Amino acid sequence: MTIARRVLVRGALLMAGLAASGCGGASASGATQDPTTPSSGSGARSQPLPTEGPLTQSCDPKDNHHEVSEYDTSGDDKPDVRKVFLRVGEGALARLVLICRESDLNADGRKDVVRYYTDEGRPLREEADRNFDGKMDELTFFQEGQILRQEFDTEGDGKVDTKVFFDAGKPLRAERDLKARSTAERWQPDRWEYYEDGRVVRMGTDLDGDGKVDRWDRDSALLRRESDLSQTPAATDPA
Repeated sequence: MTIARRVLVRGALLMAGLAASGCGGASASGATQDPTTPSSGSGARSQPLPTEGPLTQSCDPKDNHHEVSEYDTSGDDKPDVRKVFLRVGEGALARLVLICRESDLNADGRKDVVRYYTDEGRPLREEADRNFDGKMDELTFFQEGQILRQEFDTEGDGKVDTKVFFDAGKPLRAERDLKARSTAERWQPDRWEYYEDGRVVRMGTDLDGDGKVDRWDRDSALLRRESDLSQTPAATDPA
């Protein structure tokens, strides 16, 4: 049986939106720019991922300008999706704007994905628990409705160790902290990966911890294609 329940609630909605930083560093084209050059991407403050307990933002509205809807999408008579709407406008112009969505993906009663939206209904930020251990291990930041940056805790220690930056919704580069040197105040990656068509084509690694690339690796298939193109004779006019 599908559950669709809508209730009015009271109080102020806590929306402490985080500002998403842009993509900096070297370009994906292969330029050997020093990846440690300060930029909004690699030099930005890196906040720890939320652990157990309250999220950094709240999906709990508390005034009559908001409405909550819960749905059972799995058919087990238990709501697994919860949406919070903001009522904007008056009279005939009144409408509901989605500002928060929670999902329980594995039916354990805990929210696994929480997406926050702006007051205009555009995606702002998403927190996800991909391994279902009760801790958020993936953050996604949006700008103008497109993914701007993703941050991951791949070690499960509550700290960001990987960042992926996007351009026009496509992955541009990844930064990884393999030695776990980063803090909340300072992001210290030691590997930089650059993407073309969704795959890594170039990778730089800092071997001695000085923040500079000591070794560059290139995709062998890409190198072969570039070599083949350079050896192809130019077409001549048969006339």
